[in-house]
Amino acid sequence: MPFFINVILPLPLEKHFTYSVSRDEAQFLRPGMRVAVPFGKSKIYTGIVAEVHQEDPVIYEAKPIEQILDKNPVVTEGQLKLWRWIASYYMCTEGEVLRAAIPSAFLLESETIVQLLKGAEVRDEDLTDDEFLLFEALQRQSSMKINEIVQLLDKKTVLPVINSLVEKKVVVVNQEIYEQYKPKVERYVKLHERFSEETAMHELLDELGRAPKQREVIFTLFGMSAKGKVKISELAKKSGASAAVIKALIEKGILTELKVETSRFNRDLEEVTGRVELNEHQRTALQEIHNAFKTQDVCLLHGITSSGKTEIYVELIEEAISKGKQVLYLLPEIALTAQLIARLQNYFGQKVLIYHSKYSVNERVEVYQNVLRNSENARIVIGVRSSIFLPFHDLGLIIVDEEHESTFKQYDPAPRYHARDVAVVLGKMQKAKVLLGSATPSLESYFNADHSKYTLVNLDRRFGNVLLPEIQIVDIKEKHRKKRMTGHFSDRLLEEIRETLDNNEQVILFQNRRGFSPILECNTCGHSPQCPNCDVSLTYHSHNNQLRCHYCGYHMAMQQKCMACGSDELSTKGFGTEQVETELKALFPNHKIGRMDQDTTRGKYGYEKIIEAFESGEVHILVGTQMVTKGLDFRNVRLVGIMNADTLLNFPDFRAHERSFQLMLQVAGRAGRTQKRGLVLIQTYNPHHQIVQQVSTNSYLEMYKEQLEDRRNYKYPPFYRLIRISLKGRDYSRVNEGADWLATSLKNTFRENVLGPEFPPVARIRNEYYKNILIKIPQRQSLSKTKDLLGRVLQSFKAIGAYRGVKTVINVDPY
Repeated sequence: MPFFINVILPLPLEKHFTYSVSRDEAQFLRPGMRVAVPFGKSKIYTGIVAEVHQEDPVIYEAKPIEQILDKNPVVTEGQLKLWRWIASYYMCTEGEVLRAAIPSAFLLESETIVQLLKGAEVRDEDLTDDEFLLFEALQRQSSMKINEIVQLLDKKTVLPVINSLVEKKVVVVNQEIYEQYKPKVERYVKLHERFSEETAMHELLDELGRAPKQREVIFTLFGMSAKGKVKISELAKKSGASAAVIKALIEKGILTELKVETSRFNRDLEEVTGRVELNEHQRTALQEIHNAFKTQDVCLLHGITSSGKTEIYVELIEEAISKGKQVLYLLPEIALTAQLIARLQNYFGQKVLIYHSKYSVNERVEVYQNVLRNSENARIVIGVRSSIFLPFHDLGLIIVDEEHESTFKQYDPAPRYHARDVAVVLGKMQKAKVLLGSATPSLESYFNADHSKYTLVNLDRRFGNVLLPEIQIVDIKEKHRKKRMTGHFSDRLLEEIRETLDNNEQVILFQNRRGFSPILECNTCGHSPQCPNCDVSLTYHSHNNQLRCHYCGYHMAMQQKCMACGSDELSTKGFGTEQVETELKALFPNHKIGRMDQDTTRGKYGYEKIIEAFESGEVHILVGTQMVTKGLDFRNVRLVGIMNADTLLNFPDFRAHERSFQLMLQVAGRAGRTQKRGLVLIQTYNPHHQIVQQVSTNSYLEMYKEQLEDRRNYKYPPFYRLIRISLKGRDYSRVNEGADWLATSLKNTFRENVLGPEFPPVARIRNEYYKNILIKIPQRQSLSKTKDLLGRVLQSFKAIGAYRGVKTVINVDPY
């Protein structure tokens, strides 16, 4: 009787592929193991076993597998179940989920690149013949593809050899290159031991009689610490000596230099050493959460900014791990992990693991394997949305912090999932409790809590009874009219910045656009340089004097003359973080300005460096995009300035007002987190806009009710579900015709609940034209039947030869 396995391949295939195996292999294999299998004419892929069975495939003859790669499953039954749900709900394939779910180092394929690990030390006797042959070859050439390794070793089964070398830390696969993290080193000096005797000390001072500066350094060192070590920077400052004088004393052997590695987060660790005592409001909220979890699996914690939500999370994490459970702590942004890790590692030591995309492939594999083995140091995982896919065994608690954030939604590539919603489903599957936390909950979550689907717990007092910041609105239309603007700063904002800096306090300025200026325009003919591949104007970046497209990365040198009419009268319109930074440097030349946006945080430790510099007071003013709005905790920020609220409000999206409210209130929450009350200034051309007014009075409920009424009237979530179909292709007329055909077919069934086809705000990206169709699904209409019908219509569409070049992208819950 033949045996077969169904394999999930890391490809967008609708079904599993079936391969034949021997009786022994069938008895050994279990769902979740990796196997290397041939696919197509010559390619080899790593797939995951979905099931072992004895049913012969009808359409094709099952090929035998190449080899088994694991002794134990690397994917758990629970993960496979979650993958099936994600593929079904978000209308994608299990292969696409597989690609997103496990580190790429697990998915070796014939195109995989293998490189030698830098600084790898290996003894010949530790390697097998094949491993040594590959090791030698990689010393001669920097990298090899798996196909080349097959030829080198003259055998097809090379994956075990590579896997073994990866485990021995000799090679890396598909390694991304990141800026290496340099530990922070402090330089200290102390007096050489031979001068510890009093007589030797007197002799030394006599000897230095002719070198008064060096003698002064020794006296100062004695004054600061007779026996211990002293920081070189502090010694130089106190003695008034230059670095050269201290260097001369070190070279003479009078001083001994010591280099001490210090954590960038030492300050933080000192601050949170010992558990913070919960206040009565936090204790009440914690008790309410406990009560909520007795009846419901999901609880929404609506806690205003700086109310101490993290301390409540810490208590809940402690309870979960004391029961031997695992905890997943989801964050919307890598920038947030930097501050939180220090706090949690201080409480829980080595039990905390971090998982996000700035880590190299090998580091991610290490975290994955720790969670898979259920090891003691994998009790708590902090991560961004992809950590939802880790192989948890016994999950007790999932915390989704800042649950309203749009960064929890994956837009490209598939699966286009929302981590908050998947967390709720994962919690149900693993019988874990889910806590959603936010100062400005998303309308859907609050609606679910309002309608008893979740439990709602409110925390409406700031920790230590600190007052909420005072929020003031600055009418820049009026300021322009009265000529009271300096660049993009109103006189009011400049005055407050000066006052804040004079008091040795810090400032955060928020502008939701990176770059220097979004548009370069000719004053003579009105032409502005456009991206040749996308329908957007090029953004000017002053630090490298380039015009750059933020969609496809196209760039060109800054133009000195208009490309259309040759005029040299060019001016920039609009402004981004870079321009704000440039203006600040001119206005406040004696203060250090920092910038936090996508351009400045590219390195692996980019976030930590900027946050650490701001926390330590090295940077006085921090300018940033929405990265600075997320739950960062800075103790010395008194003033927050929102440079232009209108760019947020005037966005073609039904969530624009909700998002603007959340962003503005979140960034406002960074101000005045200690006893002194903070101040927030919102610059806007439209000071009477209801959202700006609601932010100024901190009226979440007012915003919620108003937006909910709009959503009810215009048939948007949470009353209607949405599915967006995007058509894209290089041929403009084909995309247009295809979109019309598809919309007509859908309107036959869904009638007025189909909107479009419509061009999005940016209708061409990377030389592909886009057109969108939106399907609205009422609450009474079956979601699964709608998806089935949509699937059938799309199959008919793909069968039409004329539309073969048009791709369709389905996005469930797209916003």
